[in-house]
Amino acid sequence: MAASDWSTKDFYKVLGVKKDASQDEIKKAYRKLARDNHPDSNPGNKAAEDRFKGISEAYAVLSSKEKRKEYDEQRSMFGQFRGGQPGGFRPPGGAQADFDMSDLFGGLFGGGRGGRGRQRQPQARKGDDLETEATITFEQAVDGATLPLRLTSDEPCPTCHGTGAKPGTTPKVCTKCHGSGMQTGAAGGVFAMTEPCDLCRGRGLLVEHPCDTCHGSGRAPSSRTLQVKVPAGVKDGQRIRIKGKGGKGDAGGPAGDLFLLVHVEPHKLFGRKGDHLTITVPVTFDEAALGAEIQVPTLHGAPVRIRIPAGTPTGRTFRASGKGAVRKAGGHGDLLVTVEVQVPAELTDQARAAVESLREARGGVSPRDGLFNVVT
Repeated sequence: MAASDWSTKDFYKVLGVKKDASQDEIKKAYRKLARDNHPDSNPGNKAAEDRFKGISEAYAVLSSKEKRKEYDEQRSMFGQFRGGQPGGFRPPGGAQADFDMSDLFGGLFGGGRGGRGRQRQPQARKGDDLETEATITFEQAVDGATLPLRLTSDEPCPTCHGTGAKPGTTPKVCTKCHGSGMQTGAAGGVFAMTEPCDLCRGRGLLVEHPCDTCHGSGRAPSSRTLQVKVPAGVKDGQRIRIKGKGGKGDAGGPAGDLFLLVHVEPHKLFGRKGDHLTITVPVTFDEAALGAEIQVPTLHGAPVRIRIPAGTPTGRTFRASGKGAVRKAGGHGDLLVTVEVQVPAELTDQARAAVESLREARGGVSPRDGLFNVVT
């Protein structure tokens, strides 16, 4: 869509959001409207199809910070200058002067002074950047995975290749604006006013025989499935850029990029700490007090054996080298094993007798005695 088309359309109204809406609010509104009006959900419904095209067009502009800024500026300028007062523009000092707006808008829309005498050629334009989300398992995040992603976007019409004209025909240069997309006239007095051409609606081209698929817009909804590789070691909430997998470009322009927001499901046993995996394992009081050798599960492969020395306190962490996540530079991180001494909720008679014997052997010495020495 030509930038000069923007002044005639209220994209905020199309998406049902306020002008100061955040990007999240714009995205949420677009997803709901796109889902409700998608051609796959409304087969044969021409009205829904047209609404979907308008929704996609609005989102393509408002979801881009650069395009949204240019759109807001253009709408603001046309709002100020379209209703010029009779008597012409008065510069500081009160003197009346001719004021030709074509110089101002020529920079925005590529037309010369007055928008005349300049043939407008289709220019290559990069495709839109797309964004989607995917939820993967903990194992896929650690090892990497290839995911099938189904994308729906507004792209150049596959029938007319974005020209808007029926195959075998070509758009013609607008006879009124000579391809500039702009027209100049007097809004009152000597005030020169430049605005989008009312014949071609700012495109600079006239489609005499509209394409049957896109009805002359040059854009059409498209669905495709991509096989996207998620690298090993990806983290929850990470945003991955996949270059060249976004929307297709116009007039031979390069494709946009695809941004994938990854959500990682938590694991029942393991956690992540950088390139290391973590796990908490229970040990008994006698294992911690007397020492022991225990088996610990790993995410993949056989369990590892960890030696617990005598007198190990609860919360101590041991390291199993090379049993962690894949490193970007190669190799694996470690498995960090934290022991947690468990106290039994119930004791057998024999266990109780053993614990009471331990209490007697302790001789009344308390590990809290030192606390009172500090505060007295």
